[in-house]
Amino acid sequence: MPDLEQAADRTAEQRPAAGRHFMRFTRAQRYLHAVLFTTFLGLAGTGLPLRFSESIWARGLASAVGGFGAILFFHKLCAIVLTGAFLVHVKDIFTRGVLHREKGIFWGSTSMVANWKDVKDLFGHMRWFLGLGPKPQFERYAYWEKFDYWAVFWGMLVIGFSGYAMWFAPFFAHFLPGWALNAVLVIHSEEGLLAILFIFSIHFVNTHLRPDSFPMDMVVFTGVESEEEFKHKRTLEYERLASQGKLEARLGEAPQTWQINFSKVIGFTAIFIGLTLLVLTLSAYFI
Repeated sequence: MPDLEQAADRTAEQRPAAGRHFMRFTRAQRYLHAVLFTTFLGLAGTGLPLRFSESIWARGLASAVGGFGAILFFHKLCAIVLTGAFLVHVKDIFTRGVLHREKGIFWGSTSMVANWKDVKDLFGHMRWFLGLGPKPQFERYAYWEKFDYWAVFWGMLVIGFSGYAMWFAPFFAHFLPGWALNAVLVIHSEEGLLAILFIFSIHFVNTHLRPDSFPMDMVVFTGVESEEEFKHKRTLEYERLASQGKLEARLGEAPQTWQINFSKVIGFTAIFIGLTLLVLTLSAYFI
């Protein structure tokens, strides 16, 4: 009978959580996010030692991996992969929004484009923080999620272009003056540092460490969230889908135990690496 009991235990471990769950992110979107945060961590983990090459920890890391040349190689590799993922996303948006004229891509309640409601939600949130008004209710995407989304475009434009300009300086020297090539070094370094500090502080706090998600928001890993989470975090979207009779179409399968545990390992590892790099960055200034 022990074998039967072990089999029953394994079955219980694979059993989905109780209650209804709703799809928020598709598998393709989750994979794209995985590539995004993996390559960003890679860029941060290789860019910071180059930026603070005189620091003890930077020299130690370089010695462990074969020198700063090896670090630069992996930095460029992560840049190529991230650029490819970004271009895939831009192509998808262009195809859906322009060629197929899909509604909700560039405007409306399901769009990542900011609108007047986001402005009102921002000030409403501030009033709520100060105890001067009710907490605003959000649609599919909150204003800070849209800010994070468009920050990637800004980063690819500014940090990406400056990085490639340094990498292929002889080519860019044909149409950029010398002072511009000197400027891109400063721009790439400072904007990259700003992006790292933002992601490892503001983004981590907004996404995972705020009270209603602490210690981690699992939806970007599992793709689904419980009905209770859906109602609480995106009240207006839940009510809109219910009134339109489209709520059932968003039903998804509850994540199994192994999926949740695997997601926690990946998520906590990413947060740990990010916070470690944040501490090392701050220490480079003060130690």
